[in-house]
Amino acid sequence: MMPNRISRRAALAGLTALALAPAACARRNAVKVGSKNFTEELILGQMYAALLEHAGLPVERRLDLGSTQVIMPALARGDIDLYPEYTGTALLVVLKAAPLSDRRAVYDLVKTQYAQRYDLVLLDPAPMNDTQALATTQALAAKYGLRDLSDCAREAPKLRLGAPHEFLERPDGLPGLVKAYGGFAFARVVPVDIGLKYKALETGAVDVVVAFGTDGQIDTDHLVVLDDDRHFFPPYAVAPVVRAVTLQAHPQIAPTLNRLAPLLTDTVMRRLNQQVDGQRQEPDDVARAFLTQAALI
Repeated sequence: MMPNRISRRAALAGLTALALAPAACARRNAVKVGSKNFTEELILGQMYAALLEHAGLPVERRLDLGSTQVIMPALARGDIDLYPEYTGTALLVVLKAAPLSDRRAVYDLVKTQYAQRYDLVLLDPAPMNDTQALATTQALAAKYGLRDLSDCAREAPKLRLGAPHEFLERPDGLPGLVKAYGGFAFARVVPVDIGLKYKALETGAVDVVVAFGTDGQIDTDHLVVLDDDRHFFPPYAVAPVVRAVTLQAHPQIAPTLNRLAPLLTDTVMRRLNQQVDGQRQEPDDVARAFLTQAALI
């Protein structure tokens, strides 16, 4: 009786399947890192991914997904396992809670509610605060005596505000400012795209713009961010939000990402954002250079 023989083609096919099996398994078990669709999120998403890879975890990048309304359902479905989120956004957009100004209270509320409602874990927050703000040039600040939002509320009839449409309607936008400070009856409100706001300020099309605390151009253009002297705007600290089931499978995610949090200050994020937006560097390159300099990878 002739012994069983395996053809060369079958043998090669079997070897190929064996070789690919670990890779396929790694892909199935990969930690899927997501992000929203703006510069700071892309940088942070790349940081999270690089840190987890350095810790020995297989990672799949699913960055630039879209707004909160897009990325939260993706997290719920398991299309992604984690992404950077802002406590103010979680409070107002996801939980639809009333604005709060106390940083710790906002974080604690979001952490508790995310765990109870969505089985999500909020890791350590960074000291940076990407909160909404109003900004102007040094020349205009000197001309009108603008140091804080109370000054702006009083001088608003002489000023043109550049703002995205949603700022005019949100409870943490212009309606809330009017309620908290009074005034803010601007001479004109000019709708501006969020990516063109500083250009509008630079060209003199507006006098004051809606800004975010970690925008790179604040330092580059030496702008004046008006102090929120009545502490109206909610804090927007950033923290990784992770599916609880993912943390159970990969508990090293928490200490790995928590090591990054203390390093992300307003000054640091403004510089990193400007490297992408102003100097046209790639978010991945900017993220890796920072992590390498910080001796995290």
